[in-house]
Amino acid sequence: MSYRLLAPSVLIIATIAFLISLGFWQLDRADQKRTIEASIQKANTGVVELIVNQNELLNKEYYEVRLQGSYISDEQFIYDNQIVDQVSGYYVLTPFLLTGQSKAVMINRGFIPWNGRRDKLADIDVEATTREIKVQVSRPIKRIELKASDISDQFPVLIQAIDFDVIEEVSSISFVGVIGLLDSSSADGFIRKWEPYTGSIEKHIGYAIQWFLMALVLGIIGIRIGLKQRKK
Repeated sequence: MSYRLLAPSVLIIATIAFLISLGFWQLDRADQKRTIEASIQKANTGVVELIVNQNELLNKEYYEVRLQGSYISDEQFIYDNQIVDQVSGYYVLTPFLLTGQSKAVMINRGFIPWNGRRDKLADIDVEATTREIKVQVSRPIKRIELKASDISDQFPVLIQAIDFDVIEEVSSISFVGVIGLLDSSSADGFIRKWEPYTGSIEKHIGYAIQWFLMALVLGIIGIRIGLKQRKK
């Protein structure tokens, strides 16, 4: 093979390999989504369990569970820049200390719209009495990295992302590394329209097929170019 044909051949082969790798990556993403959907289905087909050990919550993602304890009402957080039904507002995050445990669970009590008044918060006070609540266990998704200097230490604290390292430093409260999405049946909550998980498995499979087809077409084009050059 002449040098004139070597460079294009290497480029075509490398591109085909790249396209195939993208296809397999999309198939891996589809498998991950299947695993998550199976976990969600398994999590919500049984009795709503009462969790008394804080460490058990780490293995209960997607599960609906019951918790007993009390809110720490004087150290709440305002999770800003949220959109619900195309309305901007914030989530109210309140620490909930489990009875007999050393760590608190951060409870998302729901959404409140700003209604054009960013200088005035709604009344988010909640009694610190012992109670039982029902939540869905979720893991926080960090939108941005926060530094301690980015937020105030005056409660309720306004935050742009859920970073437990920062939150613990500001509040001096130890947290279990999960979020509890307060169920609509539990009192002292606000607007609770929790988005259901949508895995989009079909989308990933469709993308994989597209990448594989592009690799196939490019391979056919490369073969035809090679055959034409041989005839010459």
